[in-house]
Amino acid sequence: MAQQVSAKEPTAEQVAEHKLYQQMGVSDSEYALICEFMGRQPNYTEIGVFSVMWSEHCAYKNSKPLLRRFPTSGPRVLMGPGEGAGIVDIGDNQAVVFKIESHNHPSAVEPFQGAATGVGGIIRDIFSMGARPVAVLNSLRFGKLESDRVKYLFEHVVSGIAGYGNCIGIPTVGGEVVFDESYEGNPLVNAMCVGLIDHDKIQRGVAKGVGNPVFYVGPPTGRDGIHGATFASVELTEESEANRTAVQVGDPFMEKLVMESCLELIDSGIVLGIQDMGAAGLTCSSAEMASKAGNGLELYLDQVPQREEGMTPYEMMLSESQERMLFVVEPKDEAQALEIFERWGVICAKVGKVTDDGRLRLFHHGEVVGDMPVTALVDECPIYDKPSEVPAYYEQNAAVDTLRYPEVTDLNGALKKVLSSPSVASKKWVYEQYDYMVRTSTAVRPGSDAAVVTVRGTRKGLAMTTDCNGRYVYLDPEVGGRIAVSEAARNIVCSGGEPLAITDNLNFGNPEKPDIFWQMEKAVDGMAEACRVLDTPVIGGNVSLYNENAKGAIYPTPVVGMVGLVHDTDHITTQGFKAEGDVILLVGETKAELGGSEFQAVVHGVSEGRPPELDLNVEKNLLTAVLGAIQAGLVQSAHDLAEGGLAVALAESGISGGLGAQINVETSLRPDHALFSESQSRILLSASPDKASALEAHLRGLGVPVTVLGTVEGTQLTVEVNGQPALNEAVASLKQIWEDVIPCLMK
Repeated sequence: MAQQVSAKEPTAEQVAEHKLYQQMGVSDSEYALICEFMGRQPNYTEIGVFSVMWSEHCAYKNSKPLLRRFPTSGPRVLMGPGEGAGIVDIGDNQAVVFKIESHNHPSAVEPFQGAATGVGGIIRDIFSMGARPVAVLNSLRFGKLESDRVKYLFEHVVSGIAGYGNCIGIPTVGGEVVFDESYEGNPLVNAMCVGLIDHDKIQRGVAKGVGNPVFYVGPPTGRDGIHGATFASVELTEESEANRTAVQVGDPFMEKLVMESCLELIDSGIVLGIQDMGAAGLTCSSAEMASKAGNGLELYLDQVPQREEGMTPYEMMLSESQERMLFVVEPKDEAQALEIFERWGVICAKVGKVTDDGRLRLFHHGEVVGDMPVTALVDECPIYDKPSEVPAYYEQNAAVDTLRYPEVTDLNGALKKVLSSPSVASKKWVYEQYDYMVRTSTAVRPGSDAAVVTVRGTRKGLAMTTDCNGRYVYLDPEVGGRIAVSEAARNIVCSGGEPLAITDNLNFGNPEKPDIFWQMEKAVDGMAEACRVLDTPVIGGNVSLYNENAKGAIYPTPVVGMVGLVHDTDHITTQGFKAEGDVILLVGETKAELGGSEFQAVVHGVSEGRPPELDLNVEKNLLTAVLGAIQAGLVQSAHDLAEGGLAVALAESGISGGLGAQINVETSLRPDHALFSESQSRILLSASPDKASALEAHLRGLGVPVTVLGTVEGTQLTVEVNGQPALNEAVASLKQIWEDVIPCLMK
């Protein structure tokens, strides 16, 4: 039997009698199980610790059965899910470290700090592995850019991301922004960080060595962010607006000092284990580090640096104050560790020690105020396999004929409408607020298919992107999941990279609703299948559930963050047309597929039916063929066909290159279908005239459909379909339309 504890907070009897645990998100059955593990009733601090460790945000209790379906290993994978971030080998004793995480609920309540601390948290995940962060990306979703509230959220989220990333000196190089009414009141703010590391510097969050001291690093602990993990594991309500104490406050200048001092500590070779204090703060870092080492841990809470008077054990354990780390060294190395942090001006305090009894034991004012089995906290959370039910809307959409709409003959007007959609329009207003050139390694800036950052001292580069079409996933979660992975891989290949692996952020509604859980499991199945076929294992990620508003759940949005290896910087490719006379080719097959398309939404005013089909074997062959062509030097520009189809891809390639094109599309499809269909596995290429024949022969030789469309020419985008005029617009005019949308809406 564990030692009985005392506390000045509510007693164990009061917790049980008044069911205070329910306020922390613990159910009656879970409370009974906790009592069984403890051999007694837990006190207030202990039930608080259990509540965050057993929250969806920390334990994945509703999603773990689905996450097990992902492929997580491969010849390049050095570390998969389970640590702060995943790691993939890129040769020459080097590896890339990356992960994506959400800060959705905090950003809905306090958009600037919610977004800023989301960036700070994901950066800590990367350098806690021993890696130098080299780039940040994001994936954002908001309601329609019409209401003052959405504009406020959008403006302050972007400002928060920019403020943190710019101050800490890590370039924000890419991402995506989508606007749709399904995200009204519940924005999605997903932040991704990418780092570089040498194999021999890789760290793990383990509390090794019985008797070894445990150190706290970073600013003092305050009352901000208490129960942030639980806050992220329930639906937002009107009362959430008042729950600002669950939102952390960030300090990027302090994070810069913590990062540099921790990287120096790691470089010294004395660290046995290190982990950031992210979700659930001191609780999660201490319990997980002890669990992974098979040890216990004692924490002396009087020694925890505190910025507010009278903090209770409950508050100290659950605070999510930012920029804090926990690490373990041997006693002989204490002085060296302390000297490093003193030199950087960063607080470093000894707050505990490693034990051999498998318990997390908390001391405060000379008393034991918490005594819990580590395995119960970390490994014994009940896992729920939720009931699943096919939604009625999904079955109804099967009968929808998405080709029944009247033919659109004003194709110039249609193109302008699609380019004017805030989701398609230029995001220059966003990324111009980011410092994307700091550290001077950014080779491809925001605005192309994927960003590319060079690896200093080598000829290698890292291509990176975030992708997901929530509308597709809503209409068919399994197909939409496959498309999310495939589009990310297409963007990497179009930039000259070999897709390596993914990190995912599964943003869904309430998993306790059978139709939502069905969306989750089908989307995961689609993503897992795509990862297997495309050889891009899942090396980590995040689950964000309970994303709902008054009208219901958001669109299911499993965001894919992908990194690829550019083997030689000569292979770096961008989407803009390069030179007059270059030959333009369309790779892949166009079908009449309008379900879930931007054209369907903005021109016909509906989103219905089924999304485009996707054959993963066709996709794999396409990616292999196009990457081979790029690496052989046959390609001038490459651009994935996504939202808006061929018409938008031509416009964007022209806008990016400042050049026009003369195009003729030969097709059996209706002109509006041929130009705006969003058929998958298609890429727009251009090649210099002397290499166009070789490129076409290369692609045909690998069994990939390819069509010569025309040439790069002048300053006008002129498109004929079967010899008949379809589009004729000045590229400068299209550019103005495309770039002015968001700035005009934000005035």
